[in-house]
Amino acid sequence: MSVEVGFRAATAVAIPLLVLLALGRLDLAAYATFGAFTALYGRNEPYRLRLRSVTVAGIALLVSIALGIVVAALGEPLPLLTLLLVIVVAGGTFLSSGFQLLPAQPLFFVFALLVCGAIPTPAAEILPRIALAVLVAAFSWLLTMSGWLVRRVAARAGGAGARESVLLKELRRRPSVDRTVFRDPRVWLTVGQNVVGVVLAGGVAVVFGLGHAYWAVVSLVAVIPPARAAHSISRSLHRIVGTIVGVGVTALILVWSPPPIVVILVIVVCQFFAEMLVGRHYGTALVFITPMALSVSHLASPAPLSALVVDRVLETVLGAGVGIVLVLLARWLERSRGLAP
Repeated sequence: MSVEVGFRAATAVAIPLLVLLALGRLDLAAYATFGAFTALYGRNEPYRLRLRSVTVAGIALLVSIALGIVVAALGEPLPLLTLLLVIVVAGGTFLSSGFQLLPAQPLFFVFALLVCGAIPTPAAEILPRIALAVLVAAFSWLLTMSGWLVRRVAARAGGAGARESVLLKELRRRPSVDRTVFRDPRVWLTVGQNVVGVVLAGGVAVVFGLGHAYWAVVSLVAVIPPARAAHSISRSLHRIVGTIVGVGVTALILVWSPPPIVVILVIVVCQFFAEMLVGRHYGTALVFITPMALSVSHLASPAPLSALVVDRVLETVLGAGVGIVLVLLARWLERSRGLAP
């Protein structure tokens, strides 16, 4: 593991949240956090390639945030939100596959759209909130690219061996631009899974009146494997277990109503370990991603802990259950039509 990637991600979210805390505007925490997610991309990539990955991901995040803010200002009309959700999850899948982003799923794009769309927003606040997200994304972009200078200084000070240190891991990932994604039936299969899944999971959550139905959608997207990846039930189960364990961890953290500074510390620590683990074992990473996400929601719009935990567990099971069915269906389609990699 590289401490560098975890430290970068944690710093990207810590500084904006601490600034908002000092200003007494933690109600804007969601926009700052999602802008900071720009720093989650480009991990272990040479800087000429990282420049492309981080820029593409940052723009996609900002588009998702902006769409969510506009939807919120319009009163969160369900037909419009559903249409935008389908566009973001499909477009995010093609984008992640075409530019070989890591994380390789549209999870954070969907999450940004739905959470920002659920926060009441006066029309006069549309541009300021988008501007905040842009400012934090730009900061995260600079932070992510700043390693270029750090590595040059470290190389001069410590020689070639500095590249192999725990702090500065060798940059071995070499993503390329894949221009065949629109012709690849496996990518279209993943797009179809995500589109059908988010509509089903979100629709059922709305019909049964579950609070914040977006968690069912986010859980669904987390369970669906990336395009061209093996549709493994064991991996999907790991993601379900990781999410549910993460909900339990959140309950233990928030049960005593900690002050905002403690919640921010939890978010920062979870961001660090999530980034350290996401490339190795996604299920384990979700143990940290889930408390981070729920803590952000808690900062932006505090809710009773019982409702927060119960809703999230029910919605996680719902989204993951729909995801498992779609994974099984995809495995059958792959075998019957010879799409398996």
